[in-house]
Parts: sequence; structure tokens; C-alpha cells
Amino acid sequence: MTHPCNRLRRGAVVATVVGALVAPAAGGAAVALPYSTAVEAQPSPSPTGDAVRELTPAVQRQIDQAVQRVMKQASVPGVSVGIWTPDRGRYVKSFGVADRSTGEKMRPDLFMRIGSETKTFTVTAVLELVDEGRIGLDDTIDKYVAGVPNGNKITLRQLAGMRSGLFNYTEDDGFFKAMTSDPQRSFSPQQLLDYAFDHPVMFQPGAEFDYSNTNLILLGLVVQKVSGQSVGNYIQEHVLDPTGLKDTLFPTGNEFPEPHAQGYTDQTADGGIEDTADWNPSWAWAAGAMISTLDDLRVWARTVATGKLPDGDTLISPAVQKQRLTTPPTTIPGAGYGLGIFNVQGWIGHNGSLPGYESLTVYLPSAQTTLVVVLNTDISYKNEEPSTLFGDAITTIISPDHVFDLPAQPAAR
Repeated sequence: MTHPCNRLRRGAVVATVVGALVAPAAGGAAVALPYSTAVEAQPSPSPTGDAVRELTPAVQRQIDQAVQRVMKQASVPGVSVGIWTPDRGRYVKSFGVADRSTGEKMRPDLFMRIGSETKTFTVTAVLELVDEGRIGLDDTIDKYVAGVPNGNKITLRQLAGMRSGLFNYTEDDGFFKAMTSDPQRSFSPQQLLDYAFDHPVMFQPGAEFDYSNTNLILLGLVVQKVSGQSVGNYIQEHVLDPTGLKDTLFPTGNEFPEPHAQGYTDQTADGGIEDTADWNPSWAWAAGAMISTLDDLRVWARTVATGKLPDGDTLISPAVQKQRLTTPPTTIPGAGYGLGIFNVQGWIGHNGSLPGYESLTVYLPSAQTTLVVVLNTDISYKNEEPSTLFGDAITTIISPDHVFDLPAQPAAR
């Protein structure tokens, strides 16, 4: 049996390259890939000319069946799915229960913890500061945070692109014990970094790809240092408010707006299943603490993938957005990872996972189509994230030429 800490290390689709917090990084042997091999993400056109199928009643029934099949297979209590296209229909449905103890049904309007999707917001904050000329992507982290191993070599770009070589603090056994022994404990960013810096660097900056939550803790500190605001307040003022995301927040403790789903995990001290709704996500901080809803994630999917606000104005300049979407190869077949964002067979976005909750928010530019999945468990099935299983099953139906087909990851080393 894989030690729970080996899943907590990652983040989400990656657990893959996607990531959740509780399960994100790549678990296999890393391959040296110089940044110069990077190419701008270019979703390939569908050979049929139709990147996404029309969401007819028959197609919607197929989606229903696929979602229910994955739920049964992976023992998922509840899930909400949203698919939005400009001219081929929409699909918004919930299945199962939000609360096993009361039998309350899952609903599309529930608040959910989104884990490593937080990374897209934190990196957006960094890129806004880049656009303002207040920081540079090729600045080294020691300019902003002292005491980082290789800090005079690791750039902000390498942190956002998961190529720093820094140990992932969520893989540390001491961290796992501390977090699971007192799930309502509050962690400071420095405490999280201390867990990481107790370990030697894994490789030289830029030499390999390895998903590490440590990178985002450092980027959160950069935002705070440069802006003079807490990272949560900066994201609220400069990302959430301009985008109109009224149901998305960066919690300071274990607050969780109502109505919300209860979450179920086996990321516990004894491996038993617990309800995590009142757990404190401070341990995830700028890497995975945020909360949102299905509809807010619908709006965010297009914004983060294009750099444009819903009204057409620019959130991130085209030049900086192009750098965000430049996706050097990773150790995950079929997936590239840019600056806090991934591209899996043309689907651009991120996933998230932390104890009790998973999410997947992706956008397919070739069809202007958005897919969002939120669910109330992070318990893996045959080493795969449930959110990935849903993404694969749904895209196999709606976009057979662009299937979100991340492979299962081997156990963490």
C-alpha cells in the first residue's frame, strides 16, 4: 500500500503535471529537458473540423452514463460537471451526495475547495507584477526571499514552471504527521519552507521537471514582498474582482462558505476515511488553499487560458500570456506544463486535489469550450486521480480528437 504521504505530495492531475496539492507532482524518473526545447502551446485542429461534438440529448445521455460509471468505479460520493460551448450547447449536472451523513444531494452551486487550481491564481498575480515591470520572470528568488537553496540560481520562471529542483514539502514525513495529527492547525509559509529546505535539492535549476508545491509558496511570498499586501488580498483585488469571481476566495483559516459539500479523504494518520470540510488548508496556502464554485471556475477557465477578462479587456498582456502558455516537455506523456498551467491534448488549465476535494478546470481554445469538474473526495483509484478519470471519460465523448488522457502515475519515490 502506498503511504498516504506519497499522494499528498502531488496536487492533482498530476498528480501529474497538473496537480493537486495532495497529489500533484510527477512520480516517475525525471528526464533532463533544457528550457530551450520549449514550444508555444498550439492545440492541434480536429481532423473532422469539429473539435467538440454538439451536446444533443443523446450525447448528454452518454455523458450521464460515463459520469455515473466513474462514480461507481472510484466510489465518488458526489460530483458536479459543467460543459459550455458557444454554439453546441451546454451541460450542467450534479450527481450523488454532498453529505454522506445526511444524504444531501450534490448541487452545482456548492462551494468547493479547489486545491492546486490555486496555482493558476497565484501565478496570474505574479504575471501581473511582471506586466507592471515590478518583477522579472528571470529574476532569481534570492532577490525576494532569503535562505532558499540555490536561491541565486533559481528563477521565478523556473518556480512557476516546476523546474526549480526544490524538494516538495508535502512529501516530507514530518509535515504529513504534523498535518494529519492536527488537521485544524495553522501553518505559516516559513514553516512549510522549513520542511522543504531540510532536504537537499533534487537537481540543478532548469535541468528537469518535477512538480513541487514548494515553488508556489515561494511565489506567494514574492507577491507579498513586492505588493505589500497579503497574497490573498492581492489576488482578491487584482485577479478575482476584475474577473467578476464573486464566489471565489482565498481563506485565511478553515472558513468555508455555505452551502458547501463535505469532503472525504483517506489522507489521514491511520489511513481511515474522514470528513475534511473543517480542515485548515493553510498548509496549502498559495499552492492550494482556495475555494470556488462551478460557475466561477467556468469564467476562470477561459480567462486563465487566454489572458482576457470576460468583457474582452486584457488581464495579462499577450506577450506575457504567450510565455505562460509555452509548455516545455514534461515526464508525463501527452502533457506540457507552462507557467502554472498545463496543456493536455489541447485542453489548457489545471486540476486540483487536497484532502476531501478534487477539481478540474480546462479550456479547449480550438472549440472555445470549457469543462469543469468538482467532486468531494480525493481518494485515488488504481493510483489515478478521480478528477482525471472524469476528464478522460467526458472528453472521450465530447472531443474524441482531444482526450484528457493523463496516465496513472507510479508511486512517489
